[in-house]
Amino acid sequence: MTTQTIQYEYAPGHFRASEPSVYGPDDLREGEMILNMGPQHPSTHGVLRLEVVTDGEIIVDVVPHLGYLHRCFEKHAQSLPFNQTIPFVDRLDYLAAMNAEHAFVMGVENMLGIQNDIPKRTEYIRVLVAELNRIASHFVAIGTYALDIGAYTPFLWLMRDREHIQRMLEWVSGARMLYNYIWIGGLFYDLPVGFEERCREFVLYLKPKLTELQQLVIENEIFIKRTANVGVLPLPVAINYGCTGPVLRGSGLRYDLRRVDAYSVYPELDFDIPIGTGAMGTVGDCWDRNNVRVLECHESLRIIEQCLDQLTGPHRRTTDYDPQAVVPKKIRPKAMDFYARAESSKGELGFFFRTDGRADVPVRCRCRSCSFHNLSVISEISRGAMLADLVAVIGSVDIVMGEVDR
Repeated sequence: MTTQTIQYEYAPGHFRASEPSVYGPDDLREGEMILNMGPQHPSTHGVLRLEVVTDGEIIVDVVPHLGYLHRCFEKHAQSLPFNQTIPFVDRLDYLAAMNAEHAFVMGVENMLGIQNDIPKRTEYIRVLVAELNRIASHFVAIGTYALDIGAYTPFLWLMRDREHIQRMLEWVSGARMLYNYIWIGGLFYDLPVGFEERCREFVLYLKPKLTELQQLVIENEIFIKRTANVGVLPLPVAINYGCTGPVLRGSGLRYDLRRVDAYSVYPELDFDIPIGTGAMGTVGDCWDRNNVRVLECHESLRIIEQCLDQLTGPHRRTTDYDPQAVVPKKIRPKAMDFYARAESSKGELGFFFRTDGRADVPVRCRCRSCSFHNLSVISEISRGAMLADLVAVIGSVDIVMGEVDR
């Protein structure tokens, strides 16, 4: 028996475990150099590599490289029934899992034609937990952003307040981050007894804390100097790159799918859409994007209060309410191509489905992640900036790599 040794040769352009660099020594002009920021760099949070071309301290170009946290979400979704995919949806943007579940579930319900059969109490609970999760996601964005640019205390304060939300969502679903709570046709379970009262106490607790956050971070003189007129994203550029969420609204466009598409019970709720105004610098800078997130937390509290009024009033808890009454026993949509979207904490999160009408597993499932589009604009708004400002630009976009490298 003979053993044959096979030698593999990797020519330029062949697949590698990590994407090769775009720039080579022959592409640089005199005085330029290539720096790799990440994946080990703290501001890239372990799973993003930025290929940075610099001329001294000035950024010439930035190329994001992905592939360090591949979720295989779309492959999973094409191998499992719709209802078994929800745990994988949680793992896209793991900081806003309720928002992702809400988008995915509404898409399947619309394909099945049962969207009008969902009880109002179920819809208000969905919006309630989604807005709680939106605040928790923004707290991570603002807290880690402050940490990236040198402020330690805001991170601790925001993680302290976020913990209250995590405990409430754990009380509801049994999990701290990956919930599998919003089901197709309903919910895993009704709100625990006493949850509404506990949530009202939290709202009263958080309102003055948001005022403190505004004073401690957003209006802090050092924070303003680090973020105002830095990473300016003009509105036409944001639109051309497909940016959504606080990144787009920070550039001055009042575009929010909760208003534009008016899904779930959002049309019945009163809330505003904050936008960037250039109050401390230029419209669309890093300061505007962070300020929009803080203002959105105020609006989410308004939404939560209105949901609580409904859940303790017209749509209060009753003995005959069953959160799983409309959950279909068999999920088999008609043959169609369908796209569903919703406003996640970071922007438009969409799901494309292709079904053949014969199976409860989609023929094709595609995720339109807001973080991917928002990340793509980094090179556009970083050119000409100082190297130290690149960290501020990355953090202001608020990306989650589980959703980018889905």
